Amino acid sequence: QVQLVESGGGLVQSGGSLKVSCVVSGSTIRWYTMSWYRQASGQERELVAQIFSYSTITKYVESVKGRFTISRDDDKNTAYLQMNKLKPEDTAVYYCAASRPGDPTYWGQGTQVTVSS
Repeated sequence: QVQLVESGGGLVQSGGSLKVSCVVSGSTIRWYTMSWYRQASGQERELVAQIFSYSTITKYVESVKGRFTISRDDDKNTAYLQMNKLKPEDTAVYYCAASRPGDPTYWGQGTQVTVSS
């Protein structure tokens, strides 16, 4: 059973930084495209960043380019999202997801990130 557990969310002032983590258990992280999504209150879930399986190729939504960095540590079976220059509009629950062809998408439980102005 593949499980994802996020951590590292919290409250930060505008302009600050946070790093959220996603530990994968039950499988090998490099087999999966790892994604970070976020969902603000009353909004739809939004894809924020991806790092593709077996590669270091990344993809970001326009609103976080230059501020957020997604990475993966295969030895620790962990994905990260480094968030810099945070803005109040980045406030949301952040979810990690693991996907690959032929498998269901696995989701973590989410971690709250709140940016105060």
